[in-house]
Formats: sequence, structure tokens, C-alpha cells
Amino acid sequence: MFPMYYNSLPAFRDGFYLCFARAKNALMDTADALLSEPSARSLPELSLSPFFGRTWHSLYEAFADAKINRSQLQRLFAAFAPTPEPGQRLLLGVDASSILRPLSHTVKDRTWVHASNLPSGLKPVGAGWQFSSLCVLPSSPSSWTYVLDNQRIQSTATAPEVAARQLHSVVPCLSQREGEARPLLLADGGYGNVAFLLKTQGIACDKLLRFAKNRVLYRPTPPRPQKPGRGAPRKDGAVFRCADPTTHGTPDAVWKSETSDATPVEVACWHDLHFKAARGVSVTVVRVTREGATGSRRTPRVVWFVFEGETLPPLSQLPSLYGCRYSLEHGFRVDKQDLMWERVRLRSPEAFESWTNVVAGVRNQLFLAKDLPLTRRPWESKDRTGTPAQVRRGMGAILRELRTPSPPAQRRGNSPGRPKTATKFRATRYEVVCKHKKETENPTDLV
Repeated sequence: MFPMYYNSLPAFRDGFYLCFARAKNALMDTADALLSEPSARSLPELSLSPFFGRTWHSLYEAFADAKINRSQLQRLFAAFAPTPEPGQRLLLGVDASSILRPLSHTVKDRTWVHASNLPSGLKPVGAGWQFSSLCVLPSSPSSWTYVLDNQRIQSTATAPEVAARQLHSVVPCLSQREGEARPLLLADGGYGNVAFLLKTQGIACDKLLRFAKNRVLYRPTPPRPQKPGRGAPRKDGAVFRCADPTTHGTPDAVWKSETSDATPVEVACWHDLHFKAARGVSVTVVRVTREGATGSRRTPRVVWFVFEGETLPPLSQLPSLYGCRYSLEHGFRVDKQDLMWERVRLRSPEAFESWTNVVAGVRNQLFLAKDLPLTRRPWESKDRTGTPAQVRRGMGAILRELRTPSPPAQRRGNSPGRPKTATKFRATRYEVVCKHKKETENPTDLV
């Protein structure tokens, strides 16, 4: 539906407009206003944009009535996704980001989510929503991430479960040139577990996941003896405990080097390991050791990864390759600080999901326009690559040259307002949902 050769900003805007099944004109005007109004800090301020020809009431009504075709939106984002340079592979990143709503008692389905940047000594949790974001990562850490999909993590689901569903839906839509390596997914320790590996088995995507230092794996099952004794044959080989160096044995491959500050770095890997709960999934365990690290939680001396897929990246690239995942944090910062992702207050989670999709569409339009002339201020360096904020400053002039797919708004007069005899009801209050871990959780049941 969206051919790759038709990769341009006007084509993306036409396809983005077609993804809106209801309230499409108001949603498209809202996206244009958000794309071109860097000074706006609320929805009513967006209504003052010359690209939004409606009153500020229409903004809230649009998101209350909005309906977006999610599968069509996924195909659109995947069709316009950047392609890797020759000899490189497409890097994907997935992570969960929190939208705090501690005082929104009339909002449904709030859970206790992670709250970052709190003063030391406070519990890093708060009431709100969480969204799972699947993005294309740049080859060097920056804020230029490209959004493939955003989904809210409901109170009945977990982040790895939602991420697995996103991969199943989006990865088949990504075009792959002949002879090109499969995409590589980078994720943190929350996804380096048996349940996520089982749920993502069979997807045409390699995975490099960080996991805990106390994990226990096993080597391949030894051959059955010709004259077996009593009892069932062994199902697992020798144990491999990450925390016990005596069980590691000789690594299958080792790479050693020094960083720019002459700090020794060693990368070792062991092939053909498996978890007891996932004997059919063969993985490679990678250990990265940095002698100059402080050993703290932020800069550990030893970091463990698990790789599952077809082509393991060269060991010399692994220490810097995983650092590309931190571009997700820079992208979240742009969404929240510049594009008002968490600033907008909408009562229903469905309305906020529609707002999230609009923000994702705006982010991708900025990505497609990043090579256009920038609007730099006198004190900004001209030698550095432009940022999304700099591209956004010049989008007003670009939108004036591009046609908008939405027709002009029609004036309908003033609303009669609420009848004086109408009965006012107190809005329903909802408790924060606590996610309880299952008492007996079998990872094989999560497939």
C-alpha cells in the first residue's frame, strides 16, 4: 500500500491522514499545529496555530471521538522507515516510558509505574500509564529515532508481552534487501528473560538483550549412552552459571582491546547454551568486561548479554553497539519536553493513545525533514548535526509549501451549551491498579 520508492514527506502526510478513521480533519490539523508551533505548551495554545482552523474546543472533542487504524498506521511507519547503509544492519530498540498521572483520580487503568529523576531517597514509582515504544535507532547515539509503533501497556499485560506483539506485527512490514542481514533488536534487562525469548521465537529479527548476572543456563544435552542405566536420560548438559566463573570453561571466542582512554576491554562469548525452561531456543551468552569501570550500578565492571538469532555481530562492535539503545531515552526526552507528549491532560486512556499516535506521526515527519535547511540561532553551531527542535522551527515555512490533505474547516456557529435543567454527575473515581506477580508462573505457558 505504501511503496518504498514513494518515500517523501508529502506521501507520508497523505498516508498519515488516511490512517484516521474518525475525526481525521481535526487530528490532521492538530498534527500540523504541533509540527509548527514550538512555543505552544498546551492543547488550547495549539489551537492558535494558523494551521488549525478550528476553535480550541475542537481539540478535546477530536481526541474524545478519535479512531485510528492501528494496523494501517504500523504499515505506514514501516514503509517510510530508514534503510541501513550498505554493509550495516537495521537497529531496532524497544523500551517502556512512563506517563505520570498521580492526581488524575478520574482516569481509568492507572498502574504503579517507574518515575525517573526523583530526589534521592524517594521511591521511584508513581501512578500513571506506561507505553511501549518500538523505534529504529541511529548508528550513533542521538535523538534521531524513528517510531515504528507505540502501544499502551495495560494493567493486564507486561512490557515484554506488549513488545513481543509489536515485533510480530511490525517486523514483517519492514522491507529487507536481498543479502541484507536481519534487523537487530537492542533491549535492556527487562527483556532478557525466558518469557520474552519464547514469545519472540520465529520472528525474522536477531535480539541482543542485556540480562542479570545471576542467570543459570545449560550446555547442549550430552549423547545418550549405548547402555543406559536406570532412570530418565539427561535433558540438559553441564551447568553455566554467570556468577560462578568455575562453570564457564573456555570461551568460544574472545576479543580484547583498549578504549580511547587506554582502558582494557574484553568481550567473551559462549555458543549453544539454553535455558531449562526453553530448551528449544539456542542462545549465545556474551560477557563484556571493562577494567576501568567503577563497579557501580550505573557503570558496572562486568555486563552480561544474551543473543538469539542467526548472525552475531562482530565482538569488536558489541561494546559500542549496545550504546545505540540509549538513543531511545533521547527520543523520549524530545517527545515529552518539546512535543508535549506527557503535558497534555486527557481523561480516557483511549484518547491519550490517539494523542500518542499523533505525536509519533509528528516525530516521524521531523525525521523525514531532517535533511532540509535548518533554522539555526546565532549562537548555535553550524558544524553539528541538526536536532529535532531546530528542524521543527522551520516546519511552518515547509507546511505552507506543502498541501494539507484535510479540507478547510467549516464554521458551524456557537454551541448552545449545557441546558440549565441538565443533571450534573460527579465523575467516577478509579483506584490505581497494582500488578501482582503470579504465584506459580510457568514460562512455557506464556507462548
